[in-house]
Amino acid sequence: MTSEELDIAFQESVARINEHTEPFPADFLLRLYAYYKKATNNYGRPSSSKPIINAFKTNALFQIQDVTQDEAKQVYIDLVHNYFLYRE
Repeated sequence: MTSEELDIAFQESVARINEHTEPFPADFLLRLYAYYKKATNNYGRPSSSKPIINAFKTNALFQIQDVTQDEAKQVYIDLVHNYFLYRE
């Protein structure tokens, strides 16, 4: 997959998540959060009003610190694909 194809697939996966109206499991959301942040190079501080949620988000980011940006995009795509594959 070329870099451009990866970017397109990533954006499509992000859109699919954003369009979904049912709640996601918390552990799945944390994984999506971490890989999205890594894929987009957005390392701003977690902004939840609840400190425990910020701690979970920070931990999720810490766990993938050695993942490259392209690897993060691919894992995000795979997570979304597998989530909806087993839901249908």
